[in-house]
Amino acid sequence: TLERVHEAGDVVTRVVSEPDNGLYHAMNKGIGLASGEIVGLINADDMYCPGVLARVAETFSDPDIEACYGDLCYVKANDTDAIVRYWRSSPFRSGAFASGWAPPHPTLFLRKSVYDRVGGFDLDYRIAADVEFMIRLFEIHRIRAHYLPGVMVRMRMGGTTNRSLSNIVKQNREILRALAQHQLPSSTVRLVGAKLISRGLQFLQRPPQITARK
Repeated sequence: TLERVHEAGDVVTRVVSEPDNGLYHAMNKGIGLASGEIVGLINADDMYCPGVLARVAETFSDPDIEACYGDLCYVKANDTDAIVRYWRSSPFRSGAFASGWAPPHPTLFLRKSVYDRVGGFDLDYRIAADVEFMIRLFEIHRIRAHYLPGVMVRMRMGGTTNRSLSNIVKQNREILRALAQHQLPSSTVRLVGAKLISRGLQFLQRPPQITARK
């Protein structure tokens, strides 16, 4: 990773490589260092589709917009043109998180002022801090978010959550804890049942069009 960073030259303005207390602690440090108006987070080995940043910039030209997000494709680790799952998102509806809905986190862009107001990731959540954070954004703070239809990110299979059945179980337990923490009614049957249906469809659906990788 550091070799790739150094190859980027002047594009990367600051590098911090040190031990941290997990993925979300590292993300919190990155957010704290960010000096731009708009912040996006993308994981190692994942990639934005061509033209995404221009769409994001155009969206945020509206000063009332605080966030935007779109769709995501899971791809094979060794062949990023081979789609495994197509995660088509949708506009937010109140109560949707209790039924397993969430924006694909790698597609989410936020104004830095939102982080300053809402805070960062809660490190009490080891594997679903991104979902808890988005629950705060959408359900509690009711940020003004805009859904951008279309694939924004290609994400390689094998991430932390999808690495094992055990991690999937842990994530769902943490999501239920987050819903309870924010006093949003849900149940294991409702959450898991809805996620099984929606995630199953992701393996069957394909995006109407996806731009070839450059």
